[in-house]
Amino acid sequence: MSVRRLVIVTGLSGAGKSQALAAFEDLGFYCLDNLPPTLLPQIVTLAAASGYDRLAIAPDVRTSGPFGDLATSIASTSTNGASPEILFLDATEEALVRRFSETRRKHPVARERLTEAIASERSALAPVRDQAERVWDTSAITALQLRRRIAETYAPKTGEPLLHVTLVSFGYKYGLPLDADMVFDVRFLPNPYYVDELRDLTGLDKPVGDYLERLPETRTFLQHVEKLLDFLIPRFLHEGKAQLTIAIGCTGGRHRSVYLAERVHEFLGRNLELSVELTARDVQR
Repeated sequence: MSVRRLVIVTGLSGAGKSQALAAFEDLGFYCLDNLPPTLLPQIVTLAAASGYDRLAIAPDVRTSGPFGDLATSIASTSTNGASPEILFLDATEEALVRRFSETRRKHPVARERLTEAIASERSALAPVRDQAERVWDTSAITALQLRRRIAETYAPKTGEPLLHVTLVSFGYKYGLPLDADMVFDVRFLPNPYYVDELRDLTGLDKPVGDYLERLPETRTFLQHVEKLLDFLIPRFLHEGKAQLTIAIGCTGGRHRSVYLAERVHEFLGRNLELSVELTARDVQR
């Protein structure tokens, strides 16, 4: 396998490279931060041999000495068959000074004054900036806006899912799922546990589904949930959210929550922008 897409994320320290790399990771890229430039060609070769076809790499900006020169390493990578795209993140001196002051971090380029370090780094990276396909000024944008721009620019165009949804059915008697983003309580529905012929079955069994499906409250609940998710999912995608956990709970997590999680799973599964996973946490308790 060859590397289908290689993005070199570089630019001035404080311009947002770490936030950018996190956004690429959410898009399914294999990401490496602070890689010595001299290792770039070898890492690309190793990643291809390991089956990774999309890489986003943020090389160490200190491009000198034994760590190698970034521009030279990028050229070597191109010679070896990969086609790196350079995303260069820039910002004004004022914005960078403000960010370093807020975070109280030291600039990686050792100088007495912060402004001198910024100027030195800007000069050293000028050759790479000149090669970049995209130069983005992050001075006036938030981390969220940067993530959104990366999603809009680099998200796969092949129909691959952009948001991973996990549906979890659970029993309240065993506690809420700790990672739940949204929780629906379906204990308002009659409990099949108290129907003798359904007690030992679960929401995966047809008789339980038939019982719940006959209830008008079940259909009304599903209509409301589907309408809510139709409203929320596009907005989650727009905000660059990569993972969403929806929990549906009943008393014991065996009947009502299991059946309704299956129904919501069927509904969400029709959306090609989503990958949907279903877990019945307490069905065997």
